[in-house]
Amino acid sequence: MDKFLVLTVAAQVLLISIVMVIMGRRRFAAARNKEIHHSAFRTMDLAGANESVITASRNFDNQFQMPMLFIFAVLFTLHFGLADLVFVLLAALFVALRLLHTVVHITSNHVRMRFNLFLLSCVVLWCFWLRLVVKLW
Repeated sequence: MDKFLVLTVAAQVLLISIVMVIMGRRRFAAARNKEIHHSAFRTMDLAGANESVITASRNFDNQFQMPMLFIFAVLFTLHFGLADLVFVLLAALFVALRLLHTVVHITSNHVRMRFNLFLLSCVVLWCFWLRLVVKLW
């Protein structure tokens, strides 16, 4: 089960990397089209940027919030030798929900759907952590 749990983290890392590339491409396109002045990148003041640039940037920032708590939870689970099918399924569900959240965020940006996906991913992560703590207790 350890390998499957590591694969979920690898999938999350891949998602983060894809969002980084999308963000970079959108920023470069905006700078090339003179929507953002190059000096804006000194302080990352994207106030004048279009919505697609801002949503990609915000989503990239989001990837270093709850997903980091997910990665720590997986590391603790592996460290203590607790990996099992339930942890793998919770981890896979978390990553799938984060993927859906990202797709909504950087495409339609439908706020209610995005929030619901975010909240559901948090609930899955809290279940993961609760199960981890209970197993350790």
